[in-house]
Amino acid sequence: MTPEIHLEEGRPFLIAGRSIPESAVDVFLPVISWVREYLDHNGKNPVFEFRLEYVNSGSSKYLLELLRIIKKYIEEGKSIILRWYYEEGDESIMELGEHFRDSLHIPLEVIPVYE
Repeated sequence: MTPEIHLEEGRPFLIAGRSIPESAVDVFLPVISWVREYLDHNGKNPVFEFRLEYVNSGSSKYLLELLRIIKKYIEEGKSIILRWYYEEGDESIMELGEHFRDSLHIPLEVIPVYE
């Protein structure tokens, strides 16, 4: 099952839902390529939102890589907003966001969603 992905200018870039694809590389390499291209040539205050319900280890690896790439642009001075949403009580998704934030030292907001 692949996540919902929206990469459109003028709206927050979104990765949402359940990310358990058979081939994470096939799902995430085009996203990584698109983000690099966008940030190289545009990137005026983009917002990246992650609203994931479940992430397998393959997806986690590529999400980490995507965030590493975004970190590079932040370090170069680009103003990028990163938001990681999780359902209240979903400790595994919350902790994954916190892990990414803390290990990469990025300004990733980890935000609970209350139903």
